[in-house]
Amino acid sequence: MVGPSGVGKDTLIDGARATLADNREVVFVRRDITRPAEAGGEDHRPVSEAEFQSREAAGDYVLSWRAHGLCYGVPADILQDLAAGRRVVVNVSRGVIDEARRRLGAVRIVSVSADPEQLAARLRGRGRESEAEIADRIARAQAYGVAGDDVITLRNDGSREAGVMAMIRAIMIEG
Repeated sequence: MVGPSGVGKDTLIDGARATLADNREVVFVRRDITRPAEAGGEDHRPVSEAEFQSREAAGDYVLSWRAHGLCYGVPADILQDLAAGRRVVVNVSRGVIDEARRRLGAVRIVSVSADPEQLAARLRGRGRESEAEIADRIARAQAYGVAGDDVITLRNDGSREAGVMAMIRAIMIEG
């Protein structure tokens, strides 16, 4: 899953995780992030920058990137889930999509977007960015685009329930 800040990726993932909790064929990945757990946002494994760099150097991440002053890592143990035929859901940066395609083979990318006014309101609501940072994120979101035969576009402008149901359809679609 990819999309600019504020489109509701965490909300969609949380809703899909709750709905699909009994489905052992779907795995929702908990990323390592160099952000304290109490900082809010998604449920992640907080790691120090030194621990992140050590784990990255050891090959413990199948994908890793840096954004907004933080480091993000997708644990390499997802390879076992993929080999077992499970559907693995993870929020990643669009900057690692080509690497994911190369390293993981067939992937499905859910590209989430939302109206700029909604993005701004959501970003203000979470209280982590200044007005200048919000304006920068909105500008980047408007220039945002992901292309490919493996991309499913999900507009998250409606209700939470509608967005979660669209996310579940994207996860469960065959092919």
